[in-house]
Amino acid sequence: MPKDWIRLAVAEAIGAFALVFVGVLSLTIGFRAGGLVGAAFAYGLTVAVMIAALGHISGGHFNPAVTLGFVVTRRMNLPTAGMYWAAQLGGAALAGLVTLAATSREVVAAGTPVVPEGVNVGSAILLELVATFFLVLVVFGTAVDARAPRSVYPFAIGLTLTVAVLAIGPATGGVLNPARWFGSGLASWAWEDFYVYWVGPAIGGALGALTYRWLTTASSRPPGAPPPVHSVSATTAAAAPTAQTASVAPATQTPPASPPTASPAGRQIETPVGTPVGDPVGARPSAGPPASGS
Repeated sequence: MPKDWIRLAVAEAIGAFALVFVGVLSLTIGFRAGGLVGAAFAYGLTVAVMIAALGHISGGHFNPAVTLGFVVTRRMNLPTAGMYWAAQLGGAALAGLVTLAATSREVVAAGTPVVPEGVNVGSAILLELVATFFLVLVVFGTAVDARAPRSVYPFAIGLTLTVAVLAIGPATGGVLNPARWFGSGLASWAWEDFYVYWVGPAIGGALGALTYRWLTTASSRPPGAPPPVHSVSATTAAAAPTAQTASVAPATQTPPASPPTASPAGRQIETPVGTPVGDPVGARPSAGPPASGS
């Protein structure tokens, strides 16, 4: 457990609170004005701005499925993950109760996703699974991988959630987050189809994280990439004694016709190259889990 676990837990709870609060109201009161498009953008932009604001503190998971992805790829241990899950569910539950106090049980119940009539429960689980797979894949590809542009990941993740809601919202509600469902479901005491929003995102999150890890470790380096520095170390070491011998040679010794000099290519090779793609992907300090939880 990290020493500053209270600070991490509060950050995760605030992010989950915002998702439930905005998610419920955008599907009920705000839905009359914006419809599905407005609800999708409200949900996605909330994720984006919360990650931008709190991602440098806790990593900005706000989603038990994302945290599960960090666990299965061994970027976070179970005690730290348990603290994250408790904070996420606690913040979501508090948001549901605050929304209930500000509106009514009917409003919160209407903002709790359910599988509509005509949609098979198995199909709903599969849709949530696939959408969460894409979400966690984007999280790892933009927020965790240090090679991605640092400024892009909050909105890349938020827009992924937006398009997922637009795609599967009419069929499942487009939750992709067990905490989002839990907050409103607990406050309204509406438990219908609850397993859809736990099983689908959990499996999808784990598969998304494992798939990205496999993609980044399947090959040593991309085609055309320069060789690692250690591959030319022998050449560099061999050139050094030659240069030293030439520098201490007696003045009466006939110098060679063409003294050994380092070629431009040699100087370029001696410059350290970047980390090959095959190396383990480093967690971005502002987006990965805390160091003590890895």
